[in-house]
Amino acid sequence: MPGVREFLERLRPSATPGAASASGVPADRVRERSAELEGLFASLADVQDEVARIRAAASAEARARREKADERARAIVDEARRSAEAERASAAASVQARAQSIVGQILGQAERDADQILDRARSRIPPLADAVASEARAELSAVRAGAT
Repeated sequence: MPGVREFLERLRPSATPGAASASGVPADRVRERSAELEGLFASLADVQDEVARIRAAASAEARARREKADERARAIVDEARRSAEAERASAAASVQARAQSIVGQILGQAERDADQILDRARSRIPPLADAVASEARAELSAVRAGAT
């Protein structure tokens, strides 16, 4: 249904004011323009169909590329997880080996310290034992002398 604008367009004068013209109704310019462009628009229908086909193909290709990229991203993430796990295991083994080395060094030093302490104790025991034995003999002699 034509709008108000189209209706008023029909009532616009068709020529300059002056003597009455033969036709009483002015020409419909909008209809004339539409008729003139109808052929052009009809030829553009094929182009619009082609555009729609290209757009649909591009959309399908974009979807396929997204899916392929998603799969590749998942594969990369899975590989990264496996690699990270291997790296963690390697790092843990390295730390454990270093810790065992340190523990071995500490135990070695502790054994050396223990040997030194044992050597000192062995060197101190005979004089102490002699001193204790002398004192015990002296006590025993005093006890025997008091008993007589």
